Amino acid sequence: MNTRRGPMGSVLLAVVAVISGVGAVLAEVALPAAARAQSEGQRESQKQTRAQLNVITSGGFAAAFQALQPEFEKSTGIKLTVTRGASQGSGPDTIGAQLRRGFPADVVILSREGLDDLIAEKRIATGSDVNLGQTPLGVAVRAGASKPDIRTVEAFKQTMLRAKSVTFPGSTTGIYMVKKLFPQLGIASEMAPKTASTGVAAVAKGDAEIAVQPVSELLHAPGTEFVGTVPKEIQYVSVFSAAMVAGSKEAKPMLAARALEARKLLDFLTSEKAKAAIKASGMEPVKAR
Repeated sequence: MNTRRGPMGSVLLAVVAVISGVGAVLAEVALPAAARAQSEGQRESQKQTRAQLNVITSGGFAAAFQALQPEFEKSTGIKLTVTRGASQGSGPDTIGAQLRRGFPADVVILSREGLDDLIAEKRIATGSDVNLGQTPLGVAVRAGASKPDIRTVEAFKQTMLRAKSVTFPGSTTGIYMVKKLFPQLGIASEMAPKTASTGVAAVAKGDAEIAVQPVSELLHAPGTEFVGTVPKEIQYVSVFSAAMVAGSKEAKPMLAARALEARKLLDFLTSEKAKAAIKASGMEPVKAR
């Protein structure tokens, strides 16, 4: 084999050596850079995974929360996944039932009565509960229908008796109406066969004539018209509250980072910024404690 090299061969070998050296340097630079990029990507992915909260809210605060959610997500970078549930009752979709099934909620928003039940079950992080707003019971009918007289207790009673069908939530206010209000008015037996817990949506569809439920659930319900509030003598004012969910017995309490995110949400819901949306939904802001 001829091993002699001419001038051109020497030049080519030099060029190859240079290129090989540069390639080695680039490889050494590229590998740490790729590793750094992968690490940064993992950190960003972990950050995005952490920056989210699961929220369960009852219908009474749903309108206000829907208005507030975009601003909170934009200002904090925390993504909210929202699920609905009733404050109280025996159904499988109540907030309590969802928590008992192990639904991974971070924050719950519901009636104070429902929240007190969860506190008694030790499902709420101690001291995290705050009150957000309050709203009275109101009446709504289908859009275009004549509005009944509910100005006095007797007028409300007669309206209930004349109605072909009445709907209300099966939750806190529904419990009040069935167990206290109707018996107090002496019309429990008359109302039993014509009431349902389908809510105001049934009125919009024409499946029920009258809806009686918190004003915050009626005021902006499509396809319906708000009649007014129930007379003060038989009024029931619902207070809606929020709290952080406690960790399970098998796991440690909520991770510090997640707890901070949940606290940010509670602080936001009790801030001055939130009051306008709460008022617009048909509620009055209340003191957090």
